[in-house]
Amino acid sequence: MTTTAAWTERYTGALMNTFGPPKLVLVRGEGARVWDADGREYLDLLGGIAVNALGHGHPRLVAAVTEQLQTLGHISNFFASEPQVELAERLVALLGTEAHVFFTNSGAEANEAAFKLTRRTGRTRIVVTEGGFHGRTMGALALTSKLAYREPFEPLPGDVVFVPYGDLAALEAAVDDTTAAVLVEPVQGEAGVVVPPADYLPGAQRIAHEHGALLWLDEIQTGVGRTGTWFAHQNPALVSDRVVPDIVTLAKGLAGGIPIGACIATGGSGKLFDPGNHGTTFGGNPVAAAAALAVLDVVAEGLLDHATRIGARLKAGLAADPRVAEVRGEGLLIGLDLTEARSAEVAAAAQDAGFIVNAPTPERIRLAPPLVLTDEDVDAFLAAWPAILDTAGVTEGATA
Repeated sequence: MTTTAAWTERYTGALMNTFGPPKLVLVRGEGARVWDADGREYLDLLGGIAVNALGHGHPRLVAAVTEQLQTLGHISNFFASEPQVELAERLVALLGTEAHVFFTNSGAEANEAAFKLTRRTGRTRIVVTEGGFHGRTMGALALTSKLAYREPFEPLPGDVVFVPYGDLAALEAAVDDTTAAVLVEPVQGEAGVVVPPADYLPGAQRIAHEHGALLWLDEIQTGVGRTGTWFAHQNPALVSDRVVPDIVTLAKGLAGGIPIGACIATGGSGKLFDPGNHGTTFGGNPVAAAAALAVLDVVAEGLLDHATRIGARLKAGLAADPRVAEVRGEGLLIGLDLTEARSAEVAAAAQDAGFIVNAPTPERIRLAPPLVLTDEDVDAFLAAWPAILDTAGVTEGATA
């Protein structure tokens, strides 16, 4: 058996240094658990960053992909396939309003499609919130405020204005009759699971529509049941009133690990693209679409309520430790602030203890485990949590 050290050496010799050395070399997964090249087991509380909605090796997902690949693999978008059409219809039905779908391979590509779609309004100005993350392609990067991501690649596509997240007054001041779209994450994932006030999304919708602008919601991390509802903007725990976005972008958990993304545009926005305005080679291919249909089927069989219930258990257990200053999120998208800026140490200690978590900022931990996480999994993590904080040196009296 090739060891982790040997695989890491081969990795660094063959792959570009875009991610740094790998934290682990994983070789197998089952449910919410994975094993590394040395045979060590971990509870995966990151889920491929909110991607593995059904965990690893789910039999329904494996069967759907296998059957479709044996039937029809890739055909290009000169032609249609049954899974592609069925998936588009399902997503439109889940959104609950008239809409049209463009399929992509990733979240960044879904946002690129949406960015281009906004240009078809005849306007170019986009108002985006600080702290958001929308992808690494040049267009998506132009919509992402973090300077460390942006500066090495400037100049980026322009006419983008950033405003503080969750601040309706700032949004109102920035949006005018030249604005093409307002882009918001219902919950900011990369920032550490930041939840805005419940009136924020309804307010953003009102402001955008008062000026004839589109409301564009990036649900790439929050969609497909992650927060306990199909879309976060439908979750009554997150919004105070009904929101009907003009554009929704999806990816991550949609096909449970098979690459897919979707740009969904409602009403007249769904008819802004004409033939030739946009395209993709692999987007919406039959295998990815079949995988997504299988994920939607399984999630519909009780995982929305399960994510809500088990997420509440996990949040309550984490908050019980006085070294946790705040716990946020809904369903199985959870962020917590520590009393000290030691999240990297906590993530390392968790990994040493057999748990995979994410440290998106120096004081924040993010959890986005598979929606099939069990009560036994939660019990195991909560039992280990105090010792993980001890090992990381997090103290009770400090403040982040």
